[in-house]
Amino acid sequence: MLNGKPMIQHVYERAAACQAVSDVLVATDDSRIQQAVEQFKGRAVMVSGDYRTGTDRVAAVARMSAGDLFVNLQGDEIPLNPKVLDDLIHPFIQSGVDMGTLKRAIETTEDLHNPAVVKVVTDSRGYALYFSRAPIPLVRDDPDRRVVGGLHYVHLGLYMYKRETLFKLTALPTSLLEDAEKLEQLRALDHGIGIRVWETTQASLRVDQPEDVQAVADTLRNSDLMKHEPELRKAGSRR
Repeated sequence: MLNGKPMIQHVYERAAACQAVSDVLVATDDSRIQQAVEQFKGRAVMVSGDYRTGTDRVAAVARMSAGDLFVNLQGDEIPLNPKVLDDLIHPFIQSGVDMGTLKRAIETTEDLHNPAVVKVVTDSRGYALYFSRAPIPLVRDDPDRRVVGGLHYVHLGLYMYKRETLFKLTALPTSLLEDAEKLEQLRALDHGIGIRVWETTQASLRVDQPEDVQAVADTLRNSDLMKHEPELRKAGSRR
């Protein structure tokens, strides 16, 4: 619970408030999550089975749906502003790529060295070279291993796929890199599926461990976006 509502509701309402999103659905294998979503009038579907990752569960939902494009949000990362979805959806559609995601500049050296904060390195065209829990890239000549602007980026837990790419990805075996880092996106890179990465300045709030809950709740309470919560609820009711 965060300020009187379940965390999944914060994520759901922000997704529903994005005008580029046509439908919002929570895919879960836990009846408690389904009940929590239905209590705030959201849509949830039980997707039971031995799914390796969230991407595999999204693919299961895609097989029940008619959509051509799917966005995968993590239930433990709350966008502070629905516009973060626009920063992925609009360029993805314009580019015609198969799979996309977002990055944001890392601001603290603590985050750079935190294994819970996934880092991404991209090439000159904006395609992902690698994702890691390690502090990459390593600045060899800096013994203090400090964060460097324009060099170090956090990867947001947000993906977009074409329908056929989603099915192709989930048909592939778990890669050694994916299993080692416990990062599902490495399966795509390991098997030659390019991931286009766009930069956003929009903030998001991660709950990686129980100790994060209070700080996230305080930030939500103090954010300007909370002033417009009635609009968020109204948008959510339309989905």
